[in-house]
Amino acid sequence: MEISLPSMSRCVITSAVLTLIACSSFTATAGIDAFKPGPVIKDYGKVAEVNSSLTIPTGMKFKVAFDLGTAAKPAEINSSIDTLARFINMHVAAGVKLKDISLAMVVHGKAASDMTKDSFYQQLNAGQKNANSDLIVQLVRQGVKFYVCGQTAAYYGITPDDLLPGVDMALSALTAHAVLAREGYSVNPF
Repeated sequence: MEISLPSMSRCVITSAVLTLIACSSFTATAGIDAFKPGPVIKDYGKVAEVNSSLTIPTGMKFKVAFDLGTAAKPAEINSSIDTLARFINMHVAAGVKLKDISLAMVVHGKAASDMTKDSFYQQLNAGQKNANSDLIVQLVRQGVKFYVCGQTAAYYGITPDDLLPGVDMALSALTAHAVLAREGYSVNPF
């Protein structure tokens, strides 16, 4: 049995298919190539130049807290941690002074393992090294604060000695977010 579509329907379907093909070609060629190393953390947090209509006010101070509960796959960089490098790189590239950027990340759940030294990380990940270590060291050098949920740490047997240098233990993720909010940090929604 052959199904015949009216010519208008065939035209709409053909147009939609051609649009999808054009969009996927555009994405494949423009997508990843648009991102370049940033001015501060060159090995991480690649950014694209954007002609934005939302002007960043002169003298704007960013105090932003991020929440992380999902661990990266073993031996891979956690894209949410890389987002911190991207945040710094893109805003400095857009003219924001580095001293006007204060970032914090509250870490809980399985993501807590991404904050640990290799000696602990390797026990959980079949001997793999923690790919996040260098990125976290560079972020800490730029003043980024990391807080691991103490309740999560207790559950997974993580001690303060297991954490990477510059990563701190909080009573809980709930506590860390409340304290950061009191200090004027907004929570990034993604």
